[in-house]
Amino acid sequence: MSKNYYEFTYIINPVLEEEQFKETVDKVTKLIEDNDGEIDEVDEWGLRSFAYDIDKKGSGYYVNMYFTAPAEAIASVERQMRIDDNIMRYLTLKYDAKMLRHRELQRKNEVPDIFAIDDEDDSSNDEDED
Repeated sequence: MSKNYYEFTYIINPVLEEEQFKETVDKVTKLIEDNDGEIDEVDEWGLRSFAYDIDKKGSGYYVNMYFTAPAEAIASVERQMRIDDNIMRYLTLKYDAKMLRHRELQRKNEVPDIFAIDDEDDSSNDEDED
């Protein structure tokens, strides 16, 4: 059975206690592992404000993770996310070859700096205004 590489981001209801955030993250991680997935990385971004309210809330606890899993596992994981009252939103991205190459460069800290900003070219200097 072939496995794909996924990036999975989800938002936990911000009204939970710190301990409940950890329990929810552990539950999602175990859910993926129980569906024959292998966790690569779990990154808890913490509480972040929304641009607009979601479910009458102005913020949420963000978690981003990377893992490999069979395609069939995703349907099961997403079904559980839909019925979990603590999960406000989630997004699953399946990586293609180009995204995988970028991820490998990220791991090695070798992502090319193609959008480097040259501060000396910044002509909009506030100090020069009349």
